[in-house]
Amino acid sequence: MTEIYPSIAQCAVVATALKVLLLPAYKSTDFEVHRNWLAITHSLPPWQWYYEKTSEWTLDYPPFFAYFEWTMAQVAKLVDPAMLRLYNLGYDSWQTIYFQRATVIFTELILVYALQLYVDSAHGLSKRTAQAAAISILLSPGLLIIDHIHFQYNGAMYGILIASLVLARHRSGLLPSGLLFAALLCIKHIYLYLAPAYFVWLLRTYCLSPKSIFRIQFANCVKLGVGLLVVFGAAFGPFIYWGQIPQILSRLFPFSRGLCHAYWAPNVWAMYSFMDRVLIIVAPKLGLSLKPEALQSGTRGLIGDTAFAVLPEITQGICTLLAVIFSFAPLVKLFQKPTWEGFIGGVTLSAYAFFLFSWHVHEKAILLIIIPFSLIALKDKRYLSAFRPLAVAGHVSLFPLLFTPAEFPIKVVYTILWLVLFLLTFDRLAPLSNRPRFFLFDRLTIIYIAVSIPLMVYCSLLHPVIFGKRYEFLPLMFISSYSAIGVVGSWIGLLSVYVTS
Repeated sequence: MTEIYPSIAQCAVVATALKVLLLPAYKSTDFEVHRNWLAITHSLPPWQWYYEKTSEWTLDYPPFFAYFEWTMAQVAKLVDPAMLRLYNLGYDSWQTIYFQRATVIFTELILVYALQLYVDSAHGLSKRTAQAAAISILLSPGLLIIDHIHFQYNGAMYGILIASLVLARHRSGLLPSGLLFAALLCIKHIYLYLAPAYFVWLLRTYCLSPKSIFRIQFANCVKLGVGLLVVFGAAFGPFIYWGQIPQILSRLFPFSRGLCHAYWAPNVWAMYSFMDRVLIIVAPKLGLSLKPEALQSGTRGLIGDTAFAVLPEITQGICTLLAVIFSFAPLVKLFQKPTWEGFIGGVTLSAYAFFLFSWHVHEKAILLIIIPFSLIALKDKRYLSAFRPLAVAGHVSLFPLLFTPAEFPIKVVYTILWLVLFLLTFDRLAPLSNRPRFFLFDRLTIIYIAVSIPLMVYCSLLHPVIFGKRYEFLPLMFISSYSAIGVVGSWIGLLSVYVTS
């Protein structure tokens, strides 16, 4: 078959060249977080890893990621041993910076490999659309902002996720797919957002007979059960032996943190918090009572306990209940009609439900929705209509992560170029649906995207000129609330398409 250009490898080479140029770019506290984890895993025995608290950036990822940090530390000691000293807080020699940046670029090869697997698994005309989707992920502004400037290792982890999703495309790959996802959970626990869809998919396609849901395939159940025990045992077994599981869980799930993380992630609680801020202003006119202790609470976007001045308080139980309820309908649909594309849709909608309604959601978790959705965004025009507002809102919501002037043109120009290139390409490649589209939704999406430009101009340029250092949280509030509208609208669009397909 004729090669489709540009290839994944060619795009990876160009992308790597850009990322190398960004080695000296702004680095967030996450850079120090990972340097500290290198020091912890190198300097201490494993049974002390999850108790060490010299730095405020304690180890709070599952054991497989800790093992990954330990492996990198074996190379880091050859580059600059000072970065591995436990009390060398905030250390950032140029060797340390270049080493850590280079590890992000190198480990992203997992993503390149997984995307190539995804393209190779497609056939015929769908191969071209798969190539477009794969390149859009590889060149994602989200990965560029979060991994290569802000600093994290999401590219490698999303590579593992995509490889798992691709393996699930064929019956022979169901067991490896499930075990690979289990390993991913042992690397970063936020992928639990996707676990309900994986559970339903493996139950329906691997543990139950394709001919009848009342026939259990016991051999497959045993293989899956043993495989999961091996994976989780390899990760957590030593810590179970040392009696440290409660300590690890307290690190992985710090429920003492408030409802909203940092500035508000673009979810339902951002809209709820924005409404509370508005009600504070109009409360005297409407005769509504205010809770004085809540006026300076975490609803301003700070990490900590969140309290609302007018609206009812939200508890962890409410968040969990809502997330489960809104993930239920697509999971029922997946159980009834277990196709591979339905599985990707179920994974995406599960991510939506937990991102939109969970407690203390990180804004960076928006990639949990964008990346799997990208794999089916070109299924037809209806899916693409739901993807557009997410592509805009999700990436705009990440802009506040980079607040230094030097990175402003990078994040804005690169994101705009990506949106223009891929949304136009997707519009050309996505086939028409045999079902009617909701054209009002398309029109509203155009208006929504148009609003993003003056919003960015105001938040990034005009607000500092007009107010100086006053009302610093207003731009964050506007961006979060604006982005939340787009994410919620996209979720409603995909949910309506998915359950009616």
